[in-house]
Amino acid sequence: MAEGSHAGTTEPVLVIIPTYNERENLTPLLQRLHDALPDVHVLVVDDGSPDGTGELADKVAASDDRVHVLHRTEKAGLGAAYIAGFHWGLARDYRTLVEMDADGSHAPEDLPRLLAALDESDLVIGSRYVPGGALVNWPKRREMLSRGANIYSRLALGVPVNDMTAGFRAYRAQVLSALPLDEIASAGYCFQIDLTLRTAEAGFDIVEVPITFTEREVGTSKMNGSIVGEAMLRVAQWGLHRRLGQVRRLVTRR
Repeated sequence: MAEGSHAGTTEPVLVIIPTYNERENLTPLLQRLHDALPDVHVLVVDDGSPDGTGELADKVAASDDRVHVLHRTEKAGLGAAYIAGFHWGLARDYRTLVEMDADGSHAPEDLPRLLAALDESDLVIGSRYVPGGALVNWPKRREMLSRGANIYSRLALGVPVNDMTAGFRAYRAQVLSALPLDEIASAGYCFQIDLTLRTAEAGFDIVEVPITFTEREVGTSKMNGSIVGEAMLRVAQWGLHRRLGQVRRLVTRR
């Protein structure tokens, strides 16, 4: 069984970091992560980065048994990368699985608080939009788009989470084991909303803890209009299905 622990437990922790052209960001991020939590393991899931990110990850892994690499042959999106990482971690008995961006926007120094909160819940979301959360160097247009998408998703789905699109989160393994991971085809924004909704509908406890989200300094964002458009359409469909189900349950009780 893999090693690694967080405050208050001896459970192994795996931090999954999807990468595509993140060569310049990867080494500093891994250093910060292990400075904050020396015992956690990392799985770099690289989608065949042409800039050599995967090769750099291999080099780091060769000299550090806390770092592992999963190579994928195509750029299939964030959601597919995380699903592959979840399967990899669950197959190796990690009891806590963490999502983290490769670009440094998620501060590794915030991770101990997420893991501590997991002692009392099943999914902990590092939230930008709860008291104490903050955004640094984000363009105003992107902030408004993100805030609007989260308000829309919360109202459409009826799930009391303020930052459903957040990509910094920690799951108990039993949550991911209970979800039909291979049925999830969402990407980007939509993937995070999809997993949040499925986790809530499965009856697991979700809490949010404030984080500071910092815009990347190196490289370019993978976010684009098509990803946001996919999210809005799917959320509308899920919301309608969820509301119709609630109505049917009310009718059958009468």
